[in-house]
Amino acid sequence: MADTVPDSRINHQDARDYWQGIDADVNGMLGGFPYISKVDLQGSKSLLVKLGVTGKAKGKVERAVDCGAGIGRITEGLLLSIATTVDIVEPIAKFSDALANKSGIGQIYTVGLESWDPSVAYDLIWNQWCLGHLTDDQLLAYFEKCGRALKEGGFVVVKENMSTDQEDIFDEVDSSVTRTDKKFREIFEKAGMKIKKTETQNGLPKELYPVRMYALQPQAAL
Repeated sequence: MADTVPDSRINHQDARDYWQGIDADVNGMLGGFPYISKVDLQGSKSLLVKLGVTGKAKGKVERAVDCGAGIGRITEGLLLSIATTVDIVEPIAKFSDALANKSGIGQIYTVGLESWDPSVAYDLIWNQWCLGHLTDDQLLAYFEKCGRALKEGGFVVVKENMSTDQEDIFDEVDSSVTRTDKKFREIFEKAGMKIKKTETQNGLPKELYPVRMYALQPQAAL
């Protein structure tokens, strides 16, 4: 039955209500595991070096965007060090308010990812621990949108929890879905996105979901 499909149970208002009740700090953003931030950011930095986006001989890219940015943990811990300007997409204003008027921050879009309409081209579109709030159809449309918003040679990075079951898992607490690697790959392909590189995040506690990173580019660009 259609109503048993995990992503059909996603309710954006329920998700917003959940996040409105979460503290605007690293502990809140990371679900009570603030100590994983350092190893998480290091894994992300390593991926960008391997992709050639950053490195000792590299200057900054012109523009990046942190999608589902929360309080800007990734923006401040990673993206501002590699991009001249970082835009923010975050539906919860009490989170993104902390980033207003900070050096290097560009546009702040206080909308859900499903409603975001990129108006500039990006060298890097970063998505982490946020895509589970989109239905499969919304995620497909979102990746198509991201592909159109990339500069030549740019990357869409996806860093998300992976389902440990054969199927996607719905979480009633925050109205989100944890997808399988297989599901992500199917949606990437449908959206015309090719995986340039993928790897798992090492060093996370075993009680958490495994986390995988994907660096994507439009198939036409490869």
